[in-house]
Amino acid sequence: MAPQNPEERADPAPFERGNFRRARSRVRWWIGGLLFASTIINYIDRQTLSALAPILKTEFHWTNSDFASLLISFRIAYTIMQGVGGRLFDALGSRLGFAIVVSFYSLIAIATAFARGIVSFRVFRFLLGLGEGPNFPGAAKTVSEWFPSRERAWAVALFDSGTSIGGAIAPFIVLYAYKVFGTWRPAFVLTGCLGFIWLFVWLRYFRDPESHPAVTREELQYIRESRVPGAVTPPPARWRDLIRYRQTWGIVLGRFLLDPYWFFVAEWFALYLSSKGFRLEQSVLGFWMPFLGADLGNFAGGGLSSYWISRGWPVGKARRAVLLIFGPSMISLLFVLHTSSYVAALFLFAYASFAYAACSTMFLSLPTDAFHSTAVGTVAGMAGTGAGIGTMISTYLIGRVTDVTSFAPVITVAAIVPCIATVAFVTLVRSSRRPDRRGLLREF
Repeated sequence: MAPQNPEERADPAPFERGNFRRARSRVRWWIGGLLFASTIINYIDRQTLSALAPILKTEFHWTNSDFASLLISFRIAYTIMQGVGGRLFDALGSRLGFAIVVSFYSLIAIATAFARGIVSFRVFRFLLGLGEGPNFPGAAKTVSEWFPSRERAWAVALFDSGTSIGGAIAPFIVLYAYKVFGTWRPAFVLTGCLGFIWLFVWLRYFRDPESHPAVTREELQYIRESRVPGAVTPPPARWRDLIRYRQTWGIVLGRFLLDPYWFFVAEWFALYLSSKGFRLEQSVLGFWMPFLGADLGNFAGGGLSSYWISRGWPVGKARRAVLLIFGPSMISLLFVLHTSSYVAALFLFAYASFAYAACSTMFLSLPTDAFHSTAVGTVAGMAGTGAGIGTMISTYLIGRVTDVTSFAPVITVAAIVPCIATVAFVTLVRSSRRPDRRGLLREF
């Protein structure tokens, strides 16, 4: 029999309804808020280049393939650090891990203001990817330590919604800086400084649940509701063990197929609108609609699954239901090919991004659902690596295809592939019927 893990389910009855409402402080949600703010800043730094893309393409005479090379430079480093970064957070812990990565990528964001051409932009984007890659594995690990299973989807939805908020805010900061200063360089300085403000608050406030002075005994007990006191904690998970689980491969494959849609929107949407003949202000400011849709989708997916779990559904069934509802509906993006309306295009991309985000929240929750905390950071990192590889391939193809044809083939693929990602999840990511001798899997 596998050793009993401290994450095994315990009777949550003492915390049902009014009892736990009286007993708990809510420090964990302040921690969730810090993760949310970190993700906003992470995406503002990242999206500054994409929001400036129409301006930079004109100034430096870039082709779409040139722009794709900048995105791929970022993605190579980001993908490497998704895997390594998960191990980094498992080894260093959340407090020190975030302190290192946020300070690093904030410095690089500021330094990008000194780029002089395609080569220097590639170098800075590569370095930015090294710094930003560990953010999501680190956030997933922090959620697994600070939240009981019933709240993890909400917590993941909270920090993941920072991507859409950050993406929606970035164009306004960029356009404001460009109009005030008459050049694009101050935009990188302004966005890069935000990370150091966040870092000050993080270091002042964050501690582990067991050592945080503001956490009450009742809240700590509630956080630990899915653990058995005194149980033996298994050793940290190893890659060679994790790759033997079909659940790992299902999570990795799902992210490989699903994430390229989001990075097409996040990195190419302004250029897509520009290619349709819309003005610079429309191209840059229209950016916010898909991000708003994604923000709502994060909470729709997390909220629905949490509601069903509170009604007694197994965790895995609730997650699968969300994916089966929203994943196939992304095919509605095909209608973009049959309209020339700016407003219609924005709303169609907004809905597709809403559906994507509902699914993405499930995929980001899956490592915390399927695996114990000793493996969460590593599995999340492996999934991020799969997403990065898929995104690099798609980014290269987008640049090549749009240079010789149009965005139509890209949109067609973006509408269809999420259905395949849904099938990968439903097929592979289920509780095993056989005992888990390594003690890494949860029952979900």
